[in-house]
Amino acid sequence: MSQQPVLLPYADPAFVADPFPLYHQLREDGPVRRAVLAGGVEAWLVTRYEDGLAALSDPRLSSDVRDAADPRLMEQLPVTERESLLSSMLRSDPPDHTRLRRLVSKAFTARRVAELRPRVQEITDRLLDDIAPAGRADLVADFALPLPVTVISELLGVPVGDRHDFQQWTDDMILRRAEQPDPAVVDAAWRKMRAYLTGLLEAKRARPGEDLLSALLIARDEEQRLDEDELIAMSFLLLAAGYITTVNLIGGGIAALLANPAQLQMLREDPELLPGAIEEFLRYDGPVSPGIARFAREEVSIAGVTVPRGATVLIASAIADRDPERFADPDRLDITRQDNAHLAFGHGIHYCLGAPLARLEGQVAIGTVLRRLPGLALAVPPGELRWRPGGLRGPGQLPVTFSPGGANRASGAVN
Repeated sequence: MSQQPVLLPYADPAFVADPFPLYHQLREDGPVRRAVLAGGVEAWLVTRYEDGLAALSDPRLSSDVRDAADPRLMEQLPVTERESLLSSMLRSDPPDHTRLRRLVSKAFTARRVAELRPRVQEITDRLLDDIAPAGRADLVADFALPLPVTVISELLGVPVGDRHDFQQWTDDMILRRAEQPDPAVVDAAWRKMRAYLTGLLEAKRARPGEDLLSALLIARDEEQRLDEDELIAMSFLLLAAGYITTVNLIGGGIAALLANPAQLQMLREDPELLPGAIEEFLRYDGPVSPGIARFAREEVSIAGVTVPRGATVLIASAIADRDPERFADPDRLDITRQDNAHLAFGHGIHYCLGAPLARLEGQVAIGTVLRRLPGLALAVPPGELRWRPGGLRGPGQLPVTFSPGGANRASGAVN
C-alpha cells in the first residue's frame, strides 16, 4: 500500500481513554491499513468485520510468532523460556493446536464451568460485603480484579497465599505500556513463574485434587498427553487469560453502563437482559484492543491488499466490531442488540476456550453490583478515568460512589 504506517499513539492519554475516533478513521481509510503498534512493531490492521472474520479462519495466517519476520516479537518473549511459551495452545497451529485443545478441553468442560456459578456468586457477595458499607470504592482494585483472580485460582488449585505473586508475575510479562517492555523484567518474572508452576504441578502429581491442574496432568488422548513444557505453558495461559481479560470485561462493562445511564437503568429494571448486555459490552468496548495477532506464512491477499510473507497481521476486532456494514448504529451501546456476533473472543479454531467462564463471571459480577449498590455513580468526571494502554483494554481504576449499606444477599442472585 502507498500509505505511510499510522502510529497508534499509546503514549497519548486521550487515545488510550478513547481510541475509537482513530479506529473509525482507520476503517474509513481502507480494509487493510499499516500501523505501528506499542513497542514499534509494524502490523497490517484488518479493520472491517467480514475481512476479519475470514482472516481468523485463514490457515495461511499463523498464530506461531516464529513465522513473524520482525525479530522484536520474539525478543519480547523471555530469552531462557521461549520454547516453553511457544508450546502454548495460544501460539500453536494444527496439528499441535488440535491435539492441545482436545486435551485441555477434556479437563475444561462446560459442566465444570457451569458448576462454578454458586461459588462465583459467593465470592462476588463476599467482596461486595466489604465494599457496601463504605459508600465508595474502586471497583477495579476492590472488586473486578480480586474476583476473577480468586475464581481462576480456585479452579486451577492455586493456594490462596500464592495468588498475589502469580498476579504480579503475569502483569510483568503481559501488561504492555507504550514503550518496549524491559526484557530483564520479563525474564525475571517468567523464571519465577516457571519455578512456581513446576513446584505446583509436582505437588499436584503427589496429591491430585479436584482442580483443573490435576485434571490436566491426567488428560489423555489416544495415549498422548501434555509434556512438561506444554503443561507449564497451558498452566500459565489459563492463569493469565483466566483473569486479565475478565477484569477488563467487568470494569469496562460497568464503566460503559455508568456512561450510559439509560442503559444502566434498563438493566436494573430487567436483569433478564444481562446475557445480551455482556455480549454488547464485548462488542462495544471489549477487553482486547485493537485485536488479535497473526503472522503471514506466505504472501496473502486480504480484501485486495497484498500482505507480504512474515508480516504481522492484526485482526482488529475492536475496530471491526463497530463496522457499520455489520452492526446497526455501532457506536451506540445497546444492551438489547439481537444480532451480535462480535469478534471479541476470536473465531475459528482459536475461539477463546475460556469464553463461557468469562461470560459467567461477567453476568454474576455486573448483575450483583447493580442489585447491591444502589445509586451507583462515578466518583470522578468520565474524562479522568485512567485506562490501560497497550493491547489489553480496560479501566485501570473505577472510583465510584453509591448508597452505603446496599442490598443484602437475601435479595437473591441475578442470573
